[in-house]
Amino acid sequence: MSRLHAPPALPTSPGFWRSPVRGPWFTSVLGVVLLGGITALFVTGLLSYAAYNPGLSPVNDKTPDKGLLGFYLFAWPTHPHWLYRLTQGVHVTLGITLVPVLLAKLWSVVPKLFALPPARSIAHALERISLLLLVGGVLFEFVTGVLNVQLDYLFPGSFYPLHFYGAWVFIAGFVVHVVLRAPAAVRNLRRMRAGEGPEEEAGGEPDFPLVSPRPAEPTVSRRGALWFVGGGSLLLFGTTAGQSFDGPLRRTALLAPHGGADPGSGPGGFQINKTAASRGISAAETREDVWRLVLTGPSGTVRLSRAELLELPLHSSALPIACVEGWSTGDQWWRGVRLRELAALVGYDADAAPDVMVESLQRHGAFRRAALRSNQVRDPRSLLALDVNGEPLTPDHGYPARIIVPAAPGVLNTKWVARMTFGDL
Repeated sequence: MSRLHAPPALPTSPGFWRSPVRGPWFTSVLGVVLLGGITALFVTGLLSYAAYNPGLSPVNDKTPDKGLLGFYLFAWPTHPHWLYRLTQGVHVTLGITLVPVLLAKLWSVVPKLFALPPARSIAHALERISLLLLVGGVLFEFVTGVLNVQLDYLFPGSFYPLHFYGAWVFIAGFVVHVVLRAPAAVRNLRRMRAGEGPEEEAGGEPDFPLVSPRPAEPTVSRRGALWFVGGGSLLLFGTTAGQSFDGPLRRTALLAPHGGADPGSGPGGFQINKTAASRGISAAETREDVWRLVLTGPSGTVRLSRAELLELPLHSSALPIACVEGWSTGDQWWRGVRLRELAALVGYDADAAPDVMVESLQRHGAFRRAALRSNQVRDPRSLLALDVNGEPLTPDHGYPARIIVPAAPGVLNTKWVARMTFGDL
């Protein structure tokens, strides 16, 4: 082949990129899907953060320097009881489902990353900067999110602040990029549907410099490529979504650590995140003749054995456990003492019970302590659970006693409870 007809050697040349699939229509379709999907991810991510009630206590706040970024926080409700199970299930499942769409979108716009000159105007410079924030932010968010779901904590630092601040960096670039590109993307979709070419910017330069001037022979159509991307998303959906359901669907969650069959049989045969052994909980300190629950309030301190707790009025609640990693259980039948009635034992009116700080026997690991808001304490379904599904708690489910609260993230449902301090936090 002569030098005259040799393909360009540098990616800064439009002729370097030869795929006939790239083009404004393909890129715009993927962009519209990501516009809706990533918006839903951002909203459900903010809701997930709010569910931890980070404004209640430094114990719950994993991003203490959030400043104005916590402007939207509110007291997380307890109704409906499956609220966190829904919002976090959508967040994780949708995020994994969008991975093929995201990769295809990045592949479709790779030529723009190498386009020269770097900036043709102020608007174009803003677009390029937003693109850097967008690509860097989205890759960081998806990678750390997927690693967290898979329980692979390979990133430096705590997942919570990294994912939180990364989301805001990404969304800043996302908003700027959408403002600048959405009108052109919509117009291009309309023009392509009408059989016209992509619109051009002032100066005659194509708005989307993605169509190769020397396209290679096609091996798949653009619609075929979209079907391929969609098929990949459906496959990931089918192998992930089941972790948020019970029954046969859970067995399809092949990519989820808490997918598959229930871990064991019997009343305690449902998913757990951390075992008693992994948190250093020994049988010697949970024996009935040793363990005591310590309650503290304005009238003083009360110590109760498990046998004494069982003599108090007991109530039942059907509640799930839902985790930030996207998995959840179905409703389990919990039986125990209402939190508001425990508050009454240390000087509070049950209907005016305040916040509570709950401490576990576990000596290491995150959320050894957790704070609950007064609305959570007062809810009649909020229990210090002693039994589940008609039998005493198993050690891995929190024996001798654990917290269970409607609509709360699983880590706030403290296991192996040792102390509860009631008061405004």
